[in-house]
Amino acid sequence: MPPSLSEAEVREVVSRVVRRTLGQDAPTASSSPSVSSGSSVDQKTIAIGADHGGFALKETLREFVAGLGYTVVDCGTHSADAVDYPDLAYAVARLVGYGEAWRGILVDGAGIGSAIAANKVPGVRAALCYDHATALNSREHNDANVLTLGAGLIGVNLAKQITQTRLATPFGGGRHQRRVDKIVEIERRFLKDGR
Repeated sequence: MPPSLSEAEVREVVSRVVRRTLGQDAPTASSSPSVSSGSSVDQKTIAIGADHGGFALKETLREFVAGLGYTVVDCGTHSADAVDYPDLAYAVARLVGYGEAWRGILVDGAGIGSAIAANKVPGVRAALCYDHATALNSREHNDANVLTLGAGLIGVNLAKQITQTRLATPFGGGRHQRRVDKIVEIERRFLKDGR
């Protein structure tokens, strides 16, 4: 049976993210977002979230990922009622950026908006994937730690294949490390400048 969080543990994680989002739980220096790939993070915890357009696919992927043996933290949404994708993207990205989740998965109608929103969180490298090649490349070359998917653009089987590829593919390092380091350095410049 795959490891899972209790309902209370999931609620606590989501509550913490919401409090931080609303500025009610200011992060300490030790809990500030990491701009590294987060190798010390539990490599079995996956944060997942979706807006109303991605809700059905998120539900399928949540079960699929748990079936692969991962602990899944479901950040919502929990129905097909309309919500704003930046809120869910932030909840997932925040868990990854703070090292509380190893990887994140976001689903909205096209996957673009969630990628843009998630990439605003320090330490997050979100990539929209729509086939096996983009899934592989985003991990091997870019060390992407958040996957975004467009529920209106791909089917369930392809989404499962992309997800499995992303979770199983290690970062290639080597010449790619230098380039990822440059991405991280750009992020650091803006964190220092406060812009």
